[in-house]
Amino acid sequence: MENLSLTGLLKRTASEFSDRRAISASGKFDLTHAQLQEIVDHAASLLIASGIGHGDVVALTFPNSVEFVVMFLAVIRCRATAAPLNAAYTAEEFEFYISDSESKLLITSQDGVHSAVTAASKLGIPHVTATLSVEADTTRRIQLSSSSSSTVVVASAGDSSLDSVSKLVNDPSDVALFLHTSGTTSRPKGVPLTQLNLASSVLNIKSVYKLTESDSTVIVLPLFHVHGLIAGLLSSLVAGAAVALPAAGRFSASTFWSDMFNYNATWYTAVPTIHQIILDRHLTKPEPAYPKLRFIRSCSASLAPSILARLEESFGAPVLEAYAMTEASHLMASNPLPEDGDHKPGSVGKPVGQEMAILDVNGVVQQPKVNGEVCIRGPNVTKGYKNNPEANKAAFQFGWFHTGDVGFFDEDGYLHLVGRIKELINRGGEKISPIEVDAVLLSHPDIAQAVAFGVPDDKYGEEINCAIIPREEVNIDEAEVLRFCKQNLASFKVPKKVFITDSLPKTATGKIQRRIVAEHFLAQISTAKVPKFGA
Repeated sequence: MENLSLTGLLKRTASEFSDRRAISASGKFDLTHAQLQEIVDHAASLLIASGIGHGDVVALTFPNSVEFVVMFLAVIRCRATAAPLNAAYTAEEFEFYISDSESKLLITSQDGVHSAVTAASKLGIPHVTATLSVEADTTRRIQLSSSSSSTVVVASAGDSSLDSVSKLVNDPSDVALFLHTSGTTSRPKGVPLTQLNLASSVLNIKSVYKLTESDSTVIVLPLFHVHGLIAGLLSSLVAGAAVALPAAGRFSASTFWSDMFNYNATWYTAVPTIHQIILDRHLTKPEPAYPKLRFIRSCSASLAPSILARLEESFGAPVLEAYAMTEASHLMASNPLPEDGDHKPGSVGKPVGQEMAILDVNGVVQQPKVNGEVCIRGPNVTKGYKNNPEANKAAFQFGWFHTGDVGFFDEDGYLHLVGRIKELINRGGEKISPIEVDAVLLSHPDIAQAVAFGVPDDKYGEEINCAIIPREEVNIDEAEVLRFCKQNLASFKVPKKVFITDSLPKTATGKIQRRIVAEHFLAQISTAKVPKFGA
C-alpha cells in the first residue's frame, strides 16, 4: 500500500488495457488508454521544459473537457500539484484560491476564463492555454500557448523530450491534488491530497462497485470537485473502464440519456439535485427506452428515501447512496451492490477502505444506534489542512480525523447520518435533524425539492423553516405543507414557516447548503433577521 501512486496505477492500466476506449468527447472523438497515456506524457514533457517540477502548484480552470483530463494528469505526472478551479468564480475568488494554493502557473482552455486570467495577471502568475490538436498522421498532441502578458517559456513539441518524463518516478507522498473545502461553516480550508491518498481512494471505489474494463459512464459532475474527478473519472480510468464527456462540457438533461446509450454506459454517479432533474425530465419527457444499468450512485448530499425509490422504479437499477468528503479523497462509506448485501434507503452504507468510528466528545467509541461524531482514519485521508494549525488541532483528535458529521451505526453496521454538527437545529434544547425533515417533505407527491434549516428565534433559540419547489404544473400552499408535516413529524419538528419558490441557491457542484438557503430566504423578510454564519 505504501508504494501506491495514482500515476503508477494509470500507467499499468494503459499497458494492460491499451486498446480499450478510455475517454470520449461526445460526438467528436475517442481515445484509448494507451493514446491517453501517450498524450499525457507529451504534455508532461512540455510542462517540465517550461520549468514546472516537483512540488509546484498549477491552477487549472476548464469545462469538462479532454484538455482538462490531459493537463490534470500531466501536472501530477511531473510530480507537481494540480489545483482545479471552478470557471464560474469571480476575479476576487480566483485571486484568493490561486494565491492560497501558491500556484506558479494558470492553465485554461483556449477560450480562457477572463476572471481567472485577470486574477493571475494581478498576482503576476503566467497563464497558458491548452488545446488538443490533430496532426497530419491523426496523432493527437496537446499544444500549450503562452498568453501575451506571460513570461513563461512554453516548449513546442519539437523541443520537448519524453526522456525527461520517463525518468521521473512519482512518489506516493507527492502532493498531487490541492482543493478547498466548500466552507460551510468558515473560510474555505486548503486540502492537500497525495498520490497515495488518491490511489487508495480509487482502489476503494473500484472495489466496492466492482468496476472493470467492461464498464462505461458519462461524467455529469464538474471535474474540479472530488466527486466527479475521483469517483467518476479517475476510478474508471484505473479500472480500464471508459468515460464520456458531454459535448457541452457540462451536464445537460436533454442529452444525458442519448450519451448514456451511445457510450453503452453501465452506471453513473451524481448529486441528489441532478438525480431529481433526471427524474423530473423522465416524468415530463420520458425516453422511449433506458439503458440497462448495473447501478446508479448518489453522493455529496443526503438522498431522500422517496427519491431513491422513484429512481429505482423509473430506471430499473439499484440506487446506492454513498458518503464522502474532500479530506477523505472522496469515498468513506457506500451501500453495497445487490450481490454483496442490502442497500438501505436513508443509510449511506458501510465503511469502505478505511476505519470508521462514532465517537462522543471525549473520544469514546459509541455503541450501535447511539449518535456521535463520524470519525475516520486510513491511507485515503489527508494528513492535514494547509497552513491551518487551528483547523488541524480541531480535526485530528484522539487519533482520528473528525468529519463534523453526526451519525450512528445500525445493528448491521450501516451508517446513518443525522446532519452536520453545526447544522443540527437546537429548538429549545431539542436537537432536530434537518435531514429527517427534508425526507418527510420530499415524500409529499407534489414537492420536487425541499430543504429545512434553522433560523434565530427569541423564544426557542432556534426555530425550523423550510423552502420547497413544487412539481411542475402543481399548486401547493403553505397550509398543505404544514398539514402534511404535522401528520408525519413530531410537533416540535414541524417547520414554523414554509417558503415556496421556483429555485434554491446551490453551490457550483449542485450542493444545497442550509446556511446559504437560510440567508437567502430570511433576507427576503428582513435583513435584520439574517443570522451570521461562520467567518
